[in-house]
Order: sequence, then C-alpha cells, then structure tokens
Amino acid sequence: MSLKILKAGMLDSIQDMGRFGYQQFGINPTGCMDRYAAAIANCLVCNDLNEAVIEIHFPGPAILFEQKTIIAITGADFNATINGNNVPIYHPLIINKNETLQFQSPKNKSRCYLAINGGIKLDRWLSSYSTNLKAEAGGFNGRKLIKDDVIELNNMIESFDLKEEPFKILPWQANENFEPTSSEEFLVIEGSEWRWIDKQSQEKFLKNPFYISHNSDRMGYRLASEPLNLIEKMELVSSGVSFGTIQLLPDGQLIVLMADHQTTGGYPRLGNIISTHLPKLAQMKAGDNINFKFTDHQTAEAVLIKQQQHLQQLQIACKLRFENYTHEFRKENH
Repeated sequence: MSLKILKAGMLDSIQDMGRFGYQQFGINPTGCMDRYAAAIANCLVCNDLNEAVIEIHFPGPAILFEQKTIIAITGADFNATINGNNVPIYHPLIINKNETLQFQSPKNKSRCYLAINGGIKLDRWLSSYSTNLKAEAGGFNGRKLIKDDVIELNNMIESFDLKEEPFKILPWQANENFEPTSSEEFLVIEGSEWRWIDKQSQEKFLKNPFYISHNSDRMGYRLASEPLNLIEKMELVSSGVSFGTIQLLPDGQLIVLMADHQTTGGYPRLGNIISTHLPKLAQMKAGDNINFKFTDHQTAEAVLIKQQQHLQQLQIACKLRFENYTHEFRKENH
C-alpha cells in the first residue's frame, strides 16, 4: 500500500513531534511547526500522537492514494479536494483507491497536516521520523517530497466498501480551539538576558507590535519593529536555546526560534514564548503582527496541562467513535 506524489508542493516533508535527546551533539529537534494541529490529525485517524505526518505549505502537492485508507487534514485550510470535490478539514475521511488529493487555494494560516491511519512505513533516524533538511537525514531520504516519490503506508483498509464513491466523510470531527485566545497576543516567560536591555527597550518590547519579516523560515521568524538597545555591549557565552526562544540580534531586531532552530545561540535571550502559543505562531505569515505579554511558569504550565487534557480526551473519543462506526458498518453489511 502506498501513496505517490504526482505534483510536488512548495515544501512538503515528513515530520513528527521532534527529535529529542541529541542536542548535546548539535542535532536540532526539527519536527512539526504546528505540533498541536499535527496531534489532532493523528487523533482523528486513531494514531499515536507522535506518528509521522506530512507537513504541507501552499502551493500544495497532488497526492495519489493507490489503496483505500483513512486520512485527516488539520491546520491551514488550503481548500482540499478529492476528484474535484471539496473535503473538510478537522474531519476524518475514507479516501478510495486511485483517488487524488489536491489543494486548490489558501484560505487561512500557513501550514496543514495530513495524517494517515496507521502511519507511514519509514525507518526512524535517531528515534524520530522528522526530516532534518540541513543534515539531509530522517523523513523520506532526508529531503522534501518531490514528484514521483512513492511512500509506503502501514495500513490497508479493506472493511469499508465505498463502491464508486471517491471518499466518505466519517461522522466525527475535532475542535481545534481548546481555549479562547487573542490571535496576536503571545505569552512569554522572561529570558535570562531580559535585564540586559534598557528600560525604554523593555517598554517597547511589551507595548509595540512586531511584524513577521519575509526573511523567516522553519529555523526562525525575524521580527521587525523599533530597534531595542542593550544597556552596554556584552558578550554572551553560547548557551542553550529552544523552540520559542526570543533572541536580540546585533541590529536591535528580534528573532523567534522555530522548529528547526540551532541547538545553542550567542545572542541575548529576552524571553521564551510559552509552548501552547507556538502552534499559533507557526501558522502566521509574513506581515502579520504579534504582541508580547509576560506570564509566569505556573500559568504556562496550567495552559499546557489543559491542552494535553484536550488531546487525551479527543484521542479517546475518536477511538470510541471509530470502533462504534466499524461495528455498525459490519452489522449493516452482514
């Protein structure tokens, strides 16, 4: 059982929740930019939350499914179609064999995630399926997906007879928002070098909007605004950084480190965006503006627990719905 890339998208790659435990060797974690959307996609198709998914940007790919399977699309809405028919996001669906999934136009956000029931048949590199583009390792041959790539899948779905229908939408869905939140406000934990900048710069950081630059990628989002200034020029010994670290560059501008960030950095760390707000940031585009607001570890931890509880409840509910649906289908067809 396999899928085939008929047309490559702009940057399609195999990702999971990241490659951890190797940063001391200079190997960055990589992984999905929007890990929350990827986890929801896996919930919908009854996978483990860390199962490999395909991260898709627009223009998106054309993907031929050579066997019937169950898929789910989450994250950005790129107006997905199968055989010319629109299909919803945040719903699982059965796609028939020899049908093609395509993406017609970007409606919102920046990245979508395609999960496939049973996952993708690949070997892990250092305990992860994620593609490390810089190291040319992991994922599918260590690179983005290109035309004529054939990717083997783990599961073959035979129990559901679609006859001539190109797809069937399954009767459950997910709610992506586990709590209301401002689209532009990002909660931040104070960084180790926060007090290195002067009072005026601290006020700018908390009051001024910052705009995402076109010079942004999976390694980091460069932000544009009024320059921030150090109280005095100081050299920082290269120190550990993580997804969401906000660094002050020599020109006074900021960069937020993203999924493909380096393992250490020598620029002052003004703060770190809380992990539950990183998916929201990952879906923003060049020109969007963001604002920072400080919070504490206790608040950040409480929101994270709430998000994890939402995913656990969703995972259990989807498995129960799938089992019930399978049972009813068998009753009707015997």
